[in-house]
Amino acid sequence: MTQSFSSPQKPSYAPTMSLTMAQQRAQLISNIRQFFANRHVLEVQTPLLSQAGNTDTFLQSVAAQVTYQDRPRTYYLHTSPEFAMKRLLASWQVPIYQICPVFRDNEIGVRHNIEFTMLEWYQPNYSLADMAAEVGELLEMLYGYPVVMNHYRYVDAFMDFVGIHPLTASLAALQAVAEDKGLIGFDFNSEASCANDSEDDRRQSWLDLLFSHAVEPNLGHDLPTLIIDYPPATAALAKTSLDKEGNEVAKRFELYINGIEIANAYDELADGQALRARFEKDNQLRKRHNLPVMPIDEHLIAASDDLMPCSGIAVGIDRLIMVITGASSLEDVIAFPSGLA
Repeated sequence: MTQSFSSPQKPSYAPTMSLTMAQQRAQLISNIRQFFANRHVLEVQTPLLSQAGNTDTFLQSVAAQVTYQDRPRTYYLHTSPEFAMKRLLASWQVPIYQICPVFRDNEIGVRHNIEFTMLEWYQPNYSLADMAAEVGELLEMLYGYPVVMNHYRYVDAFMDFVGIHPLTASLAALQAVAEDKGLIGFDFNSEASCANDSEDDRRQSWLDLLFSHAVEPNLGHDLPTLIIDYPPATAALAKTSLDKEGNEVAKRFELYINGIEIANAYDELADGQALRARFEKDNQLRKRHNLPVMPIDEHLIAASDDLMPCSGIAVGIDRLIMVITGASSLEDVIAFPSGLA
């Protein structure tokens, strides 16, 4: 008679990440630190809590109720160390980097978690091309072999996978294509259907929806892919310029590997007045969507006027580890996802 044994279930306290993966993760992060040490990039640490929040309309900050000088105050866990790091950059004017936890509310899924780890760095007097080259060097070091990156304009990617020109297509055309692809009524589409938004805002919402569902999954499967020349509405804290057809575009790129967004880089905007106008526009849109108006970071506004020409990039460490190790879910590369924290 053969006796069978079933494998015992993991205890409730157990991590979702294996010890082997934890060791791989630790080695990769150690290698990243060595990469920047070799380039004399200063590692910095900035606060996780801030009195200001991210005004990005559809990116939600995690609020924290604190007591400061015996008075209750609302602070926010940062969605990125960008604001504080730019204050350091304007003050010290040297290359800096940081590896830290960041927080984005209501983000749960195979590639999302409320708390995740970000690598962010800034290089004075770097163009976007310089930053792209440095990203390639980092990938080569982490993979252990030469890496060739594909440069792909947003317009070209959109036309290849969606079939219409994203910068000149009408709002009606974008809606028709989304309907044809079965995206009407999709949960992600709630912002696209807001009748109170301006036509430009509604167009960008449809573009975001189509790009995320029809373009992104196809990117970076053969080669790591940099999407460049984004629509100007996506500039955030980046400069804008004209592309070769004369269309205004954002001076930024995103890195995709295996259909996953890994990094986001800007040719940084060094204009406090322009930055304030963007933040205020964000808050107006948040108000129309019944989202809380976020306090603007006045320190960042002041620092922006003293910011030298520079480029910066944010890299999702957990996602990067996923694609390097071949993991299928974020849970495989972090110890305790939000549901188990």
